[in-house]
Amino acid sequence: MEPWRTKRERTMAKVAFLGLGVMGYPMARHLKAKGHEVTVYNRTSSKADKWAFENGGRAAKTPREATEGQEIVFACVGNDDDLRQVTIGEDGAFHALKSGMIFVDHTTASAEVARELYAAAKEKGAAFIDAPVSGGQAGAENGVLTVMCGGDAEPYAKAEPVIMSFARACRLMGAPGAGQLTKMVNQICIAGLLQGLSEGIHFGKRAGLDIEAVLDVISKGAAGSWQMENRGKTMNQGKFDFGFAVDWMRKDLSIVLGEARNNGALLPVTALIDQFYAEVQGMGGNRWDTSSLIARLEKK
Repeated sequence: MEPWRTKRERTMAKVAFLGLGVMGYPMARHLKAKGHEVTVYNRTSSKADKWAFENGGRAAKTPREATEGQEIVFACVGNDDDLRQVTIGEDGAFHALKSGMIFVDHTTASAEVARELYAAAKEKGAAFIDAPVSGGQAGAENGVLTVMCGGDAEPYAKAEPVIMSFARACRLMGAPGAGQLTKMVNQICIAGLLQGLSEGIHFGKRAGLDIEAVLDVISKGAAGSWQMENRGKTMNQGKFDFGFAVDWMRKDLSIVLGEARNNGALLPVTALIDQFYAEVQGMGGNRWDTSSLIARLEKK
């Protein structure tokens, strides 16, 4: 590093971002806003062109092109298959990985694919960090995501300050796959909380209580949670347009239940709530947010 460069210049990185969905689009924007040099790729190229026009970065035609010459490559795509496609598929990013580069994956995917891609990156002398996020679309838009990571400590330490461009908390949880396993714990807890909150609101309504008053009181006590504070009143109003969709939650819970079959964990409540979400899908609620669990109770 040239000694004449300022401290700010030394902390800026050349990065790529693969996948400009509801999460990736604002995450990449925060990277550019913090001064990093950003190249983007999206399967629908017009979206990458739009991002580059709005934010002043560069759009690449393939993941491989986006990755060439970068220090850190970020990805946030749909699932395991999408992730394999943008990494080891034709014109995938890993074809351009060089020794010392770091690939940070924010997709919520399986621990299995995280370990697979960690090994593939290591063969090239590069690092792979599985780094799923929590906080939803609002967290991405506001740059306050929570990021849980798996991988090696040295590349993680290099990547963390850059990840903090769009996060309020980031932590290395352990070996490759540990980030994805932590995200699974996160989704198990959210599912249970939302079902309990749904039943509580439903019960309160049937009992003739003022639900907003009830939530104001109990949110200050042991029943309080982020879900209650942020979704309780909108659940009572039947509003379910707050980001993280039922379809995505079912994808995540499928990963959770598959991992539980492998490690022997008993998840009877999670399995039941997964089926409740299937009922919500049957009601046409595929794109409703996850607080829509209450809708299946209210219809009866």
